[in-house]
Amino acid sequence: MKDEVYLQQPLGFECQEFPNHWYKLEKAVYGVKQAPMAWYETLSGFLVMSGYTRGVIDTMLFRRENGNNLMLIQTYMDDIIFSSTDQNMVDDFANLMTNKFQMRMNRYINFFLGFQVKWVPQGIFILQEKYTSELLNKYSIAFGYKISVDPTGQFVDHKTYRGMIGSFMYLTASRPYIVFTTGLCAQYNADPKVSHLT
Repeated sequence: MKDEVYLQQPLGFECQEFPNHWYKLEKAVYGVKQAPMAWYETLSGFLVMSGYTRGVIDTMLFRRENGNNLMLIQTYMDDIIFSSTDQNMVDDFANLMTNKFQMRMNRYINFFLGFQVKWVPQGIFILQEKYTSELLNKYSIAFGYKISVDPTGQFVDHKTYRGMIGSFMYLTASRPYIVFTTGLCAQYNADPKVSHLT
């Protein structure tokens, strides 16, 4: 930890001798706002030291070349997805990671960051069916509705509206045909009204 952070004694781990003392953290723990950055610094430092190159545009992407073969590693928080054109590079990376970190390794990915990954004889398909279904259950959608500035309309909660827009923006990764409509609704993020929410 770079910052000085203290943690109240968690239930079941209270010190009987010093019940009012707090723990000073030396390592980040899950749930502390510094934890993702501390984990990224640890992981990226380890990967760079192990011969992997960090991406310039996407710093969460790491790569390593071995002759004509390529190894790609995509990280997001504590999720890591990796693949290579050479099975030996995959095995070496898996061994490298499990020797350094306590982790669970899945041979085939089925779900990653809201995306479903389906393995079929024709290839690998990436879908957002589950995410889409959850959105449609969470929000009712009006069809054929015209949206406008609506200066006299009733205000709605900004956080709710922005959350909805953000959810649909994430969905555009697999459904590009909703980009225009989502962008149109996003124009009213600063001053959303009931008509925009509808």
